[in-house]
Amino acid sequence: MKIAVGSDHGGFALKEAVKKHLEAKGIEVEDFGCYSTESVDYAVYGAKVAHCVADGKADYGVLVCSTGIGISMAANKVKGIRAALCSDTHAAEMTRRHNNANVLCLGGLVTEEKTALEIVDTFLKFDFEGGRHQRRIDQIADIENGRL
Repeated sequence: MKIAVGSDHGGFALKEAVKKHLEAKGIEVEDFGCYSTESVDYAVYGAKVAHCVADGKADYGVLVCSTGIGISMAANKVKGIRAALCSDTHAAEMTRRHNNANVLCLGGLVTEEKTALEIVDTFLKFDFEGGRHQRRIDQIADIENGRL
């Protein structure tokens, strides 16, 4: 499994903790930045990770900005990306099982590290259920393609 990670300056510390956590589990991680707490624009890093996942170069992505909101908005502009901002493990489980999310977004200044790592583990643990949920994923794709 390969995970693409990225953040802005507000999510840098949590991104680094997530990266270390994943690598300790033997998961390959590609870090798209940022690489410090110097102010940067979240959209750039959201796009880099989202394109990596959409192009099939990583299985999933994890993005972090101060709240997780802006970076999730940016990632969701990339065709084929279903980025979900999660603040608890239940949301992480359900977004994988029902929404087939492929990018997890976190708020670096609003989510404690311990909780964030639990959310990451939960997100990676569950698979998409398909079934009736596939119809909804297809509708999201129809929106992306201007058919809905």
